[in-house]
Amino acid sequence: MVKSVQVFGRKKTSTAVAYTKEGNGMIKVNGVPIDLIQPPTLRYKVLEPVLLLGKKRFEGVDIRVRCRGGGATARIYAIRQAISKSLVAYYQKFVDETSKKEIKDILLNYDKSMLVADPRRCEPKKFGGPGARARYQKSYR
Repeated sequence: MVKSVQVFGRKKTSTAVAYTKEGNGMIKVNGVPIDLIQPPTLRYKVLEPVLLLGKKRFEGVDIRVRCRGGGATARIYAIRQAISKSLVAYYQKFVDETSKKEIKDILLNYDKSMLVADPRRCEPKKFGGPGARARYQKSYR
């Protein structure tokens, strides 16, 4: 039986599903290696879990991420969350509880959004104005 876990990460309307299994440290996002993710300015955001925890913890696992929906930035944050959550889930299920707790503490101390989804969504537009809160300008004449 293959040791594997499937975990999702979300940001706004973007959803990333990470499939983690035993392997040799390969991380791919939509079939592309993690080092070649576009846009290059946000590449470090995706690499944060690897840089924080060190390559050693990722050596025994292969992670494949599928991402859909949302804009470029939301996708990057969803992918980052999926990778972090999947490693924690893998360590909890197949390794030991202490190393899982260690990983979880490191990630939470750095940034809570690595493991916890952000509930904020876009507010719907209402009548009587151009947006959700703004109103049309009032004219007396």
